Amino acid sequence: MNSPRAIVLIQSDQHRADCLGCYGHPIVKTPNLDRIAARGARFENAYTPTPICVPARSTLETGQWPVQHGSLCNYDSELANPIEPTVSTWAKDLSAAGWSLDYVGRWHVHPQYSPTDYGYDSFISDHDYHAWREKQGHPPMPQVPSPDPEVGFFGEIDAEIPTDQSQLNWLADQAISRIDKRLKSESPFLIRLDCLQPHLPCRPSQEFADQYDPATIPPWGSFDDDLSKKPYMQGQQLRTWDIESMSWEDWQPVVARYFAEITEMDAAIGRVYDHLETSGILDNTLFIYTSDHGDLCGGHRMLDKHYVMYDDVVRVPLIVSWPNSIESGNTVNDFVSTGIDIPATLRSIAGAKTPQESAALPLLPALQAEGKRSQRTDIYSSYNGNQFGLCSQRMVRDERWKYVFNATWEDELYDLENDPHEKCNLAQLPKYAQALSKLRIRLLDWLEKTNDPLKNYWLEPTLRENRKR
Repeated sequence: MNSPRAIVLIQSDQHRADCLGCYGHPIVKTPNLDRIAARGARFENAYTPTPICVPARSTLETGQWPVQHGSLCNYDSELANPIEPTVSTWAKDLSAAGWSLDYVGRWHVHPQYSPTDYGYDSFISDHDYHAWREKQGHPPMPQVPSPDPEVGFFGEIDAEIPTDQSQLNWLADQAISRIDKRLKSESPFLIRLDCLQPHLPCRPSQEFADQYDPATIPPWGSFDDDLSKKPYMQGQQLRTWDIESMSWEDWQPVVARYFAEITEMDAAIGRVYDHLETSGILDNTLFIYTSDHGDLCGGHRMLDKHYVMYDDVVRVPLIVSWPNSIESGNTVNDFVSTGIDIPATLRSIAGAKTPQESAALPLLPALQAEGKRSQRTDIYSSYNGNQFGLCSQRMVRDERWKYVFNATWEDELYDLENDPHEKCNLAQLPKYAQALSKLRIRLLDWLEKTNDPLKNYWLEPTLRENRKR
């Protein structure tokens, strides 16, 4: 397969996989991402390597698991260890192969260094929007979180800004400007666009907020989860956030703003995609959309993404399009680790080698007419705590089962075939001991392959002999 002339890689922040029209949501409006998927491929089982911002984004830069590159938590946590510019990245590999690379938007990998220290040629930060906005005569963006206790992290409508001057549209303008500049040269180029949205607190423009009536939004399938027989920390999450008494009627406006921000982001992405087409380069562009992780947003009655490995936060959208080079309208059921497999895909295009220990599988072979399918039978993710203290969690799931190892509280086992919303923890029931044992062995194998220090003298026999609750 020939290399594309251009690559556009777009990553959002906290976009659940089930919140797109093309992924089956009956309410969320994502017409642009839906048509991009229809002209390319949608990956049904894409998973983040870790459902937390900085480690997930560091994994996407390096193609290495968090335990390999060392960034395990956000850098404002008690375990701050952001990746340094000396690390190997696919951006450096593409640059060495003659590609030009521009980064627009949210970085959130290192507090002192920028993307230009990791292989990109230029960087336009989403923070630059704040000064631009004020120069247009608009009030500053609301504080995060709002000083109003009734708003906090639950969001509000950004009613003071015209839609065409919102942060999302400003970011699209910057990406379009970089595309136009790169088209003046003959060299291949990559445009990276990272959106903060729909990360809480969601603040959609009025135009998009008006598209969703909170009263019409049905509850998540997991909302009636009483968290019985679940790890203690999940119930504590509700108490820590002071949300244990929130009804679905309380959640509906929050979820409506989340949906509205997704639709506003979709419109901005559509502008970038349409510009590629009007510029005559779309057929020679590899277009990738994904998110760093998901968001609970009321799922299991919780907020944000911490201390859980539910599909709400670990499963992410992944859409890939390359007209005339990959099959259109393709739904791929292969297990994909976005932070591991996307870097392998980009390195393959540049002719660079992928680190062997990552066990990465490039995406494009599976998208060819008679391409080689993934041989994965399961997928993995990890979490190490943040915000409310450290912990160790490791997850493995196959087509039916999900197992979550929790080092400091009860383990979890879910039958996704009969319990797709992960409400019933089966880990303590003797009836499921055999399924649990098999998943524990597979998890141990993954820990060994990734050189995870969690696999030690004490842990291995505990899991291998089923002596863990």
